[in-house]
Amino acid sequence: MSENPVAPAETRTPTAVDAYAEEYFEEFLKLAPEEATYLGRTGVETEYGDYSPAGRQQMAELSRRTLAGLDELSAQDHTDEVTLHALRERLQLELALHETGRTQLDNIASPAHGARMILDLMPAESDQDFQHLAGRLKNLTPALEGYWESLQDSHSAGHVPAARQVRAAAAQFAAWAGADGAFSQFVEKAGQAGASSSVVQAVEEGAQAAAEAYLVLSERLTNELLPSAPEADAVGADYYRLVSQTFTGTVLDLEETYAWGLQELERIVQAQREVAEQIKPGASIEEAKEILNNDPARKLTGTQALQEWMQQLSDQAVAELKGSHFDIPSPMDTLECMIAPTQDGGVYYTGPSDDFSRPGRMWWSVPPEDNEFTTWTETTTVYHEGVPGHHLQIATATLVKDRLNSWRRNAANTSGFAEGWALYAEQLMAELGYLNDPGDMMGMLDMQRMRAARVVFDIGVHCGLKAPAEWGGETWTTEQGRAFLRAHLPISEAQLEFEFTRYLGWPGQAPSYKVGQRVFEQIRAEREAAEGESFDLRAFHTELLQLGGLGLDTLRFAMGTAAA
Repeated sequence: MSENPVAPAETRTPTAVDAYAEEYFEEFLKLAPEEATYLGRTGVETEYGDYSPAGRQQMAELSRRTLAGLDELSAQDHTDEVTLHALRERLQLELALHETGRTQLDNIASPAHGARMILDLMPAESDQDFQHLAGRLKNLTPALEGYWESLQDSHSAGHVPAARQVRAAAAQFAAWAGADGAFSQFVEKAGQAGASSSVVQAVEEGAQAAAEAYLVLSERLTNELLPSAPEADAVGADYYRLVSQTFTGTVLDLEETYAWGLQELERIVQAQREVAEQIKPGASIEEAKEILNNDPARKLTGTQALQEWMQQLSDQAVAELKGSHFDIPSPMDTLECMIAPTQDGGVYYTGPSDDFSRPGRMWWSVPPEDNEFTTWTETTTVYHEGVPGHHLQIATATLVKDRLNSWRRNAANTSGFAEGWALYAEQLMAELGYLNDPGDMMGMLDMQRMRAARVVFDIGVHCGLKAPAEWGGETWTTEQGRAFLRAHLPISEAQLEFEFTRYLGWPGQAPSYKVGQRVFEQIRAEREAAEGESFDLRAFHTELLQLGGLGLDTLRFAMGTAAA
């Protein structure tokens, strides 16, 4: 029995709404077996979904049928009301996106990226584990063939990804296909685990097949899609508003959000000036950062040192926050920090399996040219990805089976909720005293500054808004935008190039972090004002996290607050 159990709640009997959501989720998992693997389910370890136009149509038909059936259901309690609200919003949006006829291609979140990433979450210990890996590696070929069909189908409908995205994805896929690329690790793992020679051979054949499939896709992108790809990166306000809802669960007022992003950026820069004064009186932000960068006590060399430091800081946060500021029961008090097998750039989190046999994991994808790291810049990243950030939110949702159906726990989440919570968690750690060191505070403000700058860049460039006077005062161009990011993002040139391309190819996702944080802060302020001295911050956080992850409109509905 855990010493720190989840806050008690009345026993809840599943309802007809829960049964309907469960039925939909099971049908969804049949069409998306990778998601079943993510949850730790067995029986589909070698399978991929159908990425072809026919498969996409099947998924749309499921959404359409499910949406039609919602009108026949009656809510039995507030949990049901929230589920119905969330299902309706998500299904309507999925159908609207399907009807655009577009197929996603970018440098981070295309179906081809997800197909590779799921391999990292598969068990790799026994002969059977490696047989499953070998089977899924071989099945990458038909999966990517289906994806190529969808890209061609979109092309025929007049929708071709921007040339920048085609080039970036083609280069990534070719790198993954190299002799020391992303698939060679599985052959090494099989050998190190003592797998039988026949299994090792099967894994090697699977890795070769996977590499060939990605090489073929890379060549097709370069030779067949790139000649038709537009050089323009911006997607326009109408499509942007739609895809932005995918990540936020709300329809943004783009001009208001853009103006707020500029104000928020200036507020954070002023806060950095004040911290720079603490580091050295009279120092500018840049001079203060240089002082921090030259401090040997704040330096790490090599990815092994980075991984060990991440794990130590993460473990410390879990131990100290557990039972004092948050409910963190076993088994969600375990988090693994990993160096990713890719070298593309970026840090990301993958949740635990549904039974927690695979723990939540924080992954750092380190570009090959990056070998030195500074702890002052990354302390807040560990809190963002781990506890009290992504891990606390997603692991809590995984754990609360006694009150939420499987769809609510595992599939209703949005970036606005998950990333908004993680940014809120960064700021909260400063509030709780974990960033009292001026260097760590500067690092947190750097990350907040980056997210605010992304609101300005993403909406400004994609929607053709006017740049501030200091950036020309005319309609944003992509190169102006890149210079703007360079001025505000505290990352290496390799990381900047990755992030710049990511924002242009994944419109609407980057602003969802700050947009979500804004909503969490508004809801907390409204609740504090309403409850006064009786307001309990820990109980408030538990109530939020046990919602399971939602769109922002549904979050407001669930918490009983009006839209801002």
